[in-house]
Amino acid sequence: MKVLRFHETGGPEVLRYEDADTPEPGAGEVRIRVAGSAFNPADTGIRSGTLPFPVALPHTPGYDVAGTIDAIGDGATAFQPGDAVVGFLSMTADGSAAEYVVTPADVLTAAPTSIPLADAAALPSIGLTAWQALFDEGGLIEGQRVLIVGAGGSVGGYAIQLAKRAGAYVIATASDRSRASVTDAGADEVIDHSRTSLTDAVSEPVDVLLNLAPIEPSEFEVLVPLVRDGGAVVSTTAWMTTPGDEARGVSAHTVFVRSEVAQLAKLVELVDGGELRVEVARRIPLSELAEVHAQAATGTLRGKVIAIPDADV
Repeated sequence: MKVLRFHETGGPEVLRYEDADTPEPGAGEVRIRVAGSAFNPADTGIRSGTLPFPVALPHTPGYDVAGTIDAIGDGATAFQPGDAVVGFLSMTADGSAAEYVVTPADVLTAAPTSIPLADAAALPSIGLTAWQALFDEGGLIEGQRVLIVGAGGSVGGYAIQLAKRAGAYVIATASDRSRASVTDAGADEVIDHSRTSLTDAVSEPVDVLLNLAPIEPSEFEVLVPLVRDGGAVVSTTAWMTTPGDEARGVSAHTVFVRSEVAQLAKLVELVDGGELRVEVARRIPLSELAEVHAQAATGTLRGKVIAIPDADV
């Protein structure tokens, strides 16, 4: 099979598009014929060695997958060959940037039927991040107010949609470039953080502050007073401490996304019910995925990119 992988950590140049043995599923595992593999920013950190994930070399990146069950190991009875599935794979095992990938069956669920199968790879990890940030960590409920900082990215798009569906009032920060997409996702207010001070623009306290942006710790600290007493500050920026305010009962939560199949199945249900939109900016051949890594390294990558095995392009 064809695979994109690296034999040493480093820049995008260490990635090789090459032949590899087709993996065989073990007990409790299935093999997926990959329809789509999503690129995520963490892929660059794993490849460069700057994220502390213990991967064996050579390593195939890609922890979001959509595809079709191709072979089944002993005891993997939940699926049959030909089933269309989607999943958030282990971030340390060989991933989906390949024609085939083997994974434990228990991280998979049936793929959405209302969108192209390859596009479903854009859902698992970022959809779960948004869900867990808002509801598991933030405790967001109907009638509350949420401020989403850095809402213009992929996680932000899901977070806005999910918060609105839950009956929350959504305030989102975005640049002019992302204003349209943030508005389309359902934000009630959009603040251009590059032109307006959030502390001035947010006129009433919020119940949940969700930060998705790589802001400085000092910038983050000044936003905490915008949260009401007893509210929550949630962040996906795991490299810095999430601030709270113990004296006012404002809790602090850092999101480390988990592969929760029941939650992913719910997200799939929302997609098929027309309540959650999956956005894909580009679909590229797997052989061109190294170029996406290079674009990410220069900060010029925009939107969600899905790599499709070259034979299927």
